[in-house]
Amino acid sequence: MLNREIAGIIQKTATRMPVITITGPRQSGKTTLAKALFADKPYFSLELPDHREAARMDPRGVLARFPQGAIFDEVQRAPDLLSYIQAAVDEDDTPGRFVVTGSQNLLLMQTVSQTLAGRTGLFTLLPFSVGERYGAPPVNPRELNGSGMHTPPPVSLWSLLFSGLYPRIHDKGLDPQQWLADYHRTYVERDVREVLKVMDMDGFERFIRLAAARTGQELNYASLAGDVGVTQPTVHQWVTTLRASSLVVVIPPHHQNYRKRLRKRPKLHFLDSGLVCHLLGIQSPQMLETHPLRGSIFESFVVSELVKAFVHQGLEPPLYHWRDATGHEIDVLVDLGDRLVPVEVTSSMTAGAHMLDGLRWWTAIPENPNRGGMLVHGGTARHELEGFSIRPWWIW
Repeated sequence: MLNREIAGIIQKTATRMPVITITGPRQSGKTTLAKALFADKPYFSLELPDHREAARMDPRGVLARFPQGAIFDEVQRAPDLLSYIQAAVDEDDTPGRFVVTGSQNLLLMQTVSQTLAGRTGLFTLLPFSVGERYGAPPVNPRELNGSGMHTPPPVSLWSLLFSGLYPRIHDKGLDPQQWLADYHRTYVERDVREVLKVMDMDGFERFIRLAAARTGQELNYASLAGDVGVTQPTVHQWVTTLRASSLVVVIPPHHQNYRKRLRKRPKLHFLDSGLVCHLLGIQSPQMLETHPLRGSIFESFVVSELVKAFVHQGLEPPLYHWRDATGHEIDVLVDLGDRLVPVEVTSSMTAGAHMLDGLRWWTAIPENPNRGGMLVHGGTARHELEGFSIRPWWIW
């Protein structure tokens, strides 16, 4: 198993909290990680019909089998079990007693929040980061100073974006097109239909593909609803479904206007480029490299790497975007509390000086005290220019 950056913070929290909850999208490696970190604990999978039935019909009996605790996998399949775990840890709050995992969704998160508040360390495991995939040191998201990988990965940018970073594709050397097609079908048929109770499956299929075509772009709910042929409230609900499943993030606009009139729409980003390629019908790295949406897909890839850098340290990603009414924009603003770090993204392999124009303009606003920033590009150049950091796609 490749090292996961989140492992250290989970192990540390398990010395203080009686329950560890690991959520995230399907096939992000939750079960593998839980078994590796807590190898001494019995494993109980609620994907198995007999286990699931036992947990639903006799939860006290199930817990009585594991007085020292256990790993309960895919707990969203029997969410009432969490209430009985709460009662068990109220009687015996030995740190690290129970580990529960689940594909993140609205039902699971609501249940965890209601029953295990103050009793659990809650973590989200996303697919591999580039650094995890190729064995680089963890990125410090509070620094963004070029830590992490210092040599290029042994793969082209477009091949990596086409494959995406779900662990099983890389661990087993699987065909990404076939695996992602199966993944998409499983997600729609199981999570969306069974757990999240979406009834209009044809409409949802149109929605998720049209949403993929808007990755890296401002999210206009009215336009998307019109294209899908459903109401705006339905699109809001379905975007929330994708967010709860950890398939997308929605980056809000930053509130600071510096006396400029700002655009208020959020930006939508899918968290795995391979899934986007599948949804858009992109069939090869070569096709991706010349695709009209390659820039947006690359921007979402960069955002996903930033999200993973924070989430895999147990932190909420403080990411925003900024755009004024005259068309000036910053792709990502990272709010580190004492300063804002602007990040511009270009899929071009050549990082020309003109690509810093947005960073120059933003930092030159008289009311703006922030200086510096980063340009992430699709090439290999790494240097400083005019106080800005030029970084290739694998360095943060």
